[in-house]
Amino acid sequence: MPMFPLGSALLPGGVLPLVVFEPRYRQMVLDLLADDIDPPEFGVVLIERGHEVGGGDARAEVGTVARIIDMNALPDGRYALVAVGVERCRVNAWLPDDPYPLADVERWPDDDRGVVDLDDARRRVAELHERVRALNVEIEALGEMAPPPDSEISDDPHLAVYHLGSLSPLGPADRHRMLEAPTFAERLDVLAEALDDATAVLRFRAT
Repeated sequence: MPMFPLGSALLPGGVLPLVVFEPRYRQMVLDLLADDIDPPEFGVVLIERGHEVGGGDARAEVGTVARIIDMNALPDGRYALVAVGVERCRVNAWLPDDPYPLADVERWPDDDRGVVDLDDARRRVAELHERVRALNVEIEALGEMAPPPDSEISDDPHLAVYHLGSLSPLGPADRHRMLEAPTFAERLDVLAEALDDATAVLRFRAT
């Protein structure tokens, strides 16, 4: 799969706007759009060390499959595209960057999918949703941009927890920890801990 290492972590259900300017990634976009069979998808992984431009980076082994849903060719040869996270994936092996990053990947559904108590899962997601709303209200009170309190999330708790991660004031490391959590239950705990940390930071800033 073509890969796009970034300094941010994309979660399933999250929206990723990109302006593609490096020649290698412009070629990636052309190759994806030229495929008449498969959907235009690429993998997004967090850069753990290094920079987005130029290569030579250290890349995470867990990421998200992103699908292009809108694309515009700009007059100077760049592409403005919008992709959405579809599902998470694991990198089995990195292949030579020829001409752009490539990896052997596998889709990675939650290890506990199918055995989760859905009623309990929806209850916990609803509790976390209220916490996310409250945090974003506090962020707006500080004069900063935040998702609106009425932002919708999926009825599927497995996807909803990712939506909450995208709506929360989390950094790349916390979002990546959510991706790495093997199970839905562990991902809920990771999000709850990250919200505790974000709340503490906001309280400190507000004093």
